[in-house]
Parts: sequence; structure tokens; C-alpha cells
Amino acid sequence: MKPKYVTGLDQVAGLTAEESRVLHPVVGRFEFRASDYYLSLIDWDDPDDPLRRIVVPSLDELDHWGRLDPSSEETYQVAPGVQHKYNSTALLLASDMCGGLCRFCFRKRLFIRHGDDVSLDVSHGLDYIRRHPEINNVLITGGDSLMIPTRRLRKIIHELRRIDHVRVIRLGTKMPAYNPHRILNDPDLIDLVRRYSLNRHRLYFMLHFNHWRELTDQAVRALALLQGAGAILCNQTPLIRGVNDDPRTMSRLLNELSYLGVPPYYVFQCRPTIGNKTYAVPVEEGYRIFDMARVHSSGLAKRARFVMSHAEGKIEVVGLTEEHVFFKFHRAAEDEDSARFMIYRRNPQAYWFDDYSEVVAEEALDWPPALVTHEQPTLFN
Repeated sequence: MKPKYVTGLDQVAGLTAEESRVLHPVVGRFEFRASDYYLSLIDWDDPDDPLRRIVVPSLDELDHWGRLDPSSEETYQVAPGVQHKYNSTALLLASDMCGGLCRFCFRKRLFIRHGDDVSLDVSHGLDYIRRHPEINNVLITGGDSLMIPTRRLRKIIHELRRIDHVRVIRLGTKMPAYNPHRILNDPDLIDLVRRYSLNRHRLYFMLHFNHWRELTDQAVRALALLQGAGAILCNQTPLIRGVNDDPRTMSRLLNELSYLGVPPYYVFQCRPTIGNKTYAVPVEEGYRIFDMARVHSSGLAKRARFVMSHAEGKIEVVGLTEEHVFFKFHRAAEDEDSARFMIYRRNPQAYWFDDYSEVVAEEALDWPPALVTHEQPTLFN
């Protein structure tokens, strides 16, 4: 049976009429969308059910906190629907829809303004990528890449495959969690993956499982279909209050993913987007939860990094002492920041890198690195 999408709280059987009425001001500000499949996974007798928290609005979203674009993504918009923040990576924002709207979404502006951040016409974006040979990695996102009809998605991927310097194509999606039938019921999508995941060119799916309960039998079958067609799967999730802000819950998520052959990739600090205060965990508390979760994870499940997608780059939180917190640029928008290591005075109330002000020490690599020449000795004969 094909899942249906609902966009009104009065269509949610698990909510009373009074609950829908009380939450009406929230959906008037931030849209609501979910599939009946995902809503069926919620324990409606538990007001603190984590899956409910992921997709059902909360009155706390009306608190005045955060910004519409906390990572300054619009600064890096170089063409309609294209962001080019990191030298080798371009984001192709080709979808303006998701299978469900996460309440902690960091791109709420797409569903508020419905502006030109996303471009359904990708021709300008493809032209930009063709003209920039430093781009070897393209992420198709938006919105959710698997909300793009398969026929259109095939055309986009076909054009990207014709660009020699594009070696990696990634698709950002939460559809295996929100609606795995998008994959299970579409053999053309599996054929697309099989066709464009060959030899030295693979399609990568950047999944968004936030809680281990989303890994249902249907979701697992969908993942197996993608893997069987040659796709490489990775997972990333923000650390969210009331969803996965417990070491045991996070550890189980990381372990279950590793059992399925889905490497944990990033655990993100929740971005300070407008309406997100209720879902955010302070940086240092989040790091302790993440670190304890990794203690109880297998080696294969330990590969995730705890990062902030800051305007200046992906800043990894790498450690804490009683007085200090340690950061490192995992990826930097500016070359001179690459691999920069930073020590700050701790601030337990900090929710974002900008909340830290007392620098103790900083160190960066010399950049660009010296070029290897034929005169230099080699490590291998």
C-alpha cells in the first residue's frame, strides 16, 4: 500500500482535536508534513515518544531564538540552486520538498520563503559545475533528493556523470526513514542506481536516521536494495533533545547502522535555526553524550565525528578538559583555516561556535602544502 502524505494536523489520527487546535499557531509559522507510514511508527500513548518529537510540532518552536540561516549558506550561493562553500564540493539544491518536515530543520527558510535557494531547473548549476574543475564531489539535496521523480533524477545524474572531474555524486535523503516505499516500490530507481554505480563511480546516499526505531523492516529492505544495486550508504544525524540525547540511544543507533553496513558519518550539533531552541543541546553536553555513545559502540560504529556546520566550515569538537574545549576545522571554507586547531575556555551554556570567545591557543597548518617533486624521496620503491 502506497503511503500518503498529510499536511494538516487535523489529518493526524493520533492527535486530539484540542491538541491540533493548540498547535495551530506553530504550523502557521513552520509547515507540517509527514507520511501516514511514519506517523504509524509513533507511540501516541507516550507524549515523549522520540519519533513524535521528530515530526510533530511543539509550542516551544514559537520561542524567539536562532536565525533563519545560521550557517550563512546564502553567502556561498554561486548560481541558482548551487552552493560552493568547500573547494572540491558543490551542493545542488534541486528539490523543494521533503517526505516529512523535521521540526529541527536547519533550512526552514526554504519552506517559509519558497525563494530561489532551490532551483528545479538545474541547467545553470550544471553549467557552473562544468566550469569549475576543482569540484569533484556533488551533493544533490534541497529538500530531499528522493522527492525528485526518478525520471528527472536520472537526467540530473546522467549530466553529472558526463562531467569528467565529478568523481563523487551524493544524494541527501531521509526517505528510507520517512517513506521507504519510495525505494521499495520503484524498480526504476534501483535500475538508476545500478546503472550509475559502477567500477570507479559510485552513487553515495547520505541518509538521515535520527533514532534506531526508524530502522524498521521496511527501511532495512530499502537499504538492502540500494546496497545491492551498488550504492554506498552513510548516515548523519543531528543530536536532538528528546530524540537521541542519551548515550544509550545514540550508541544503539550507531551500532545498528554499522550492523547494516551503513557507516555513521557525522553527528551534528543542532544548528541555532529559528524555532530550534527546544531541540538543541549545549555543545559541551552534546559532546559528552556523543563521546560516551562511542565508548559503547563497536569500532565500525565509532567512525562518526561530532561537528558544527558553521559559516566558516565544519568545526569538529575533539575533546574537553575541566577548563578547555578543543576544536578543529574538519573542512574549511577558507584554505588558511584548513586543519586549524583551536583551544577555547569552556562555556557550558554555548550552543554554537559563536558563543565561545576566550581563545587559549590556535594553530594552523602552513597552506598550501609543499608540492611533491620527483627529486623528493618516496616512501615506496
